Amino acid sequence: MDGFAPLTLGRRRRLASSIGCKGIGLHSGRDISLALHPGASGAGIVFHRSDLNVSIPARYDLVSETRLCTGLTLPAEPTARVGTVEHVMAALAAAGVDDAIVELDGPEIPILDGSADPFLFLIDCAGIAEHLGTRRTIEVLKTIRIEDNNGAWAELAPSTELALDAELTIDFGETAIGRQSLGLRISCDSFRSELANARTFTLAEEISRLRAAGLARGGSLDNAIVVDGTMIVNPGGLRRPDEFVRHKLLDVVGDLALAGAPIAGRFTGHRSGHAINNQLLRKLMADRSAWRYAGGHALADAGPIRQPVAA
Repeated sequence: MDGFAPLTLGRRRRLASSIGCKGIGLHSGRDISLALHPGASGAGIVFHRSDLNVSIPARYDLVSETRLCTGLTLPAEPTARVGTVEHVMAALAAAGVDDAIVELDGPEIPILDGSADPFLFLIDCAGIAEHLGTRRTIEVLKTIRIEDNNGAWAELAPSTELALDAELTIDFGETAIGRQSLGLRISCDSFRSELANARTFTLAEEISRLRAAGLARGGSLDNAIVVDGTMIVNPGGLRRPDEFVRHKLLDVVGDLALAGAPIAGRFTGHRSGHAINNQLLRKLMADRSAWRYAGGHALADAGPIRQPVAA
């Protein structure tokens, strides 16, 4: 585990200014404009579809898609959907942003380079400021576990410290991915140095099937690692030998951020993905004896308040 800064009570944090970018949607293939704006105190993270004039809170109970990404939908307006939210959610959570508006003019967050690094860059440029309200943490009080029929599982357990520890194992058999494991105490510094630039990935054999199903239309070697058996197709290769498990752990951070407040506990998973991560959150939050609100912030070492980066 990496170093850990003691938790302190503090004010809620928002972006200090607005900032935007443009990119392509991984599954829709659409050009999408995205902007990050300061949010109102206590509002949390809210996605706003400017093309529909509809806002969708970043909440675990609004997750409607977990097959290839994490997507949110308003039950009363099923056409109001925002897909691939996990990377920007992970970046906002790791940076310690409590309240923000993520505005976009299409059905999914642009994939950019397939990691959370570009979103951290945008947050750094916008800066972070304190505002009204006290931050709070969801402290796990008893172990909650989810398993599927294929042997994949994940659990959240209490921790002796008010922090989020995460450990994950993946296993892709006879491919270049293989079996990989990583354990980390999640903080702003550890996320930035160990997880943020890990890219999403897919198997070459799946690409034609996905595109036939109307998915992965915006996928390319610029925004995803493609694995063909024991080979990495991308000319530049991997950023790290275990980039695959690092990206899956990045996804865990983004999926757990949909709890609405940072989680203090120990996450352990084996071959878990978006579906199990969300089921785990739903089971935790449904059992009021399994958690409580506590002061402080589970993403410890969220770092100092950052001023916007000068142009």
